[in-house]
Amino acid sequence: MEQRELPKKYKKDFPHSYALGPFPTFELLSHRPKAVRAVYFREDFREREKLLSRCEKLGVPCLLWPRALERVAQKEACYAAGEFLKYPGALQPGAPHAALVEPSDMGNLGTIMRTLLGFGVRNLALIGGGADLWHPKVVRASMGACFQLETERFEDFPAYLQAHGQGREIFPFMLDGGRVLTPESCPQSPCYTLVFGNEAAGLPPVYQTYGQSLFIPQSSAVDSLNLAVSVAIGTFLFTQKNPAGMEK
Repeated sequence: MEQRELPKKYKKDFPHSYALGPFPTFELLSHRPKAVRAVYFREDFREREKLLSRCEKLGVPCLLWPRALERVAQKEACYAAGEFLKYPGALQPGAPHAALVEPSDMGNLGTIMRTLLGFGVRNLALIGGGADLWHPKVVRASMGACFQLETERFEDFPAYLQAHGQGREIFPFMLDGGRVLTPESCPQSPCYTLVFGNEAAGLPPVYQTYGQSLFIPQSSAVDSLNLAVSVAIGTFLFTQKNPAGMEK
């Protein structure tokens, strides 16, 4: 093996990150090959020949390096990992968007990415601060779906509207939403953004002014639904009602 510096545990200010696990690594190679710097694997990885072949075709270093895996994966069992450069995202105009306002949980963020891709929504706006999009825990929770999404961060929601608000309907999901969302009441819209708040605080009242607010009906036994569950319900209903904007 060529002499290389042992990769370091991920930090937010790094220009690169890691896809941990075989499936996210293959997704990285399939959808963002130009971003890949190197791939590491263990000797007992069963798909090593497939991995070596894929990397050879792309000209990506593919290294049997257990120590590198131990370093980047920390305590997680990991048979393969991909190291990649962070890259800019650009939301597509005219396509359905989801917007998350200061999401704090990395597992939720990754699960939401996987859910959006599963329902054909490939554009995600991140508003304000919150969880690190590039953290390996987010990438792993998304099962590599993050590599098929366009994700862009905005300082605040007005900045998002300035860039993408023209000709677009906004639907904030709120506990005091003005319309109860059901399959029958789900709006028809040629171009829309579904907006969801932080896990703990939800959306501030000002979001009522941005568009038609929606409420997912739930029993009085709970105070709210998990963020990822709310995104799944809302995205499913909207893509069923508005299939023209859904990507397969």
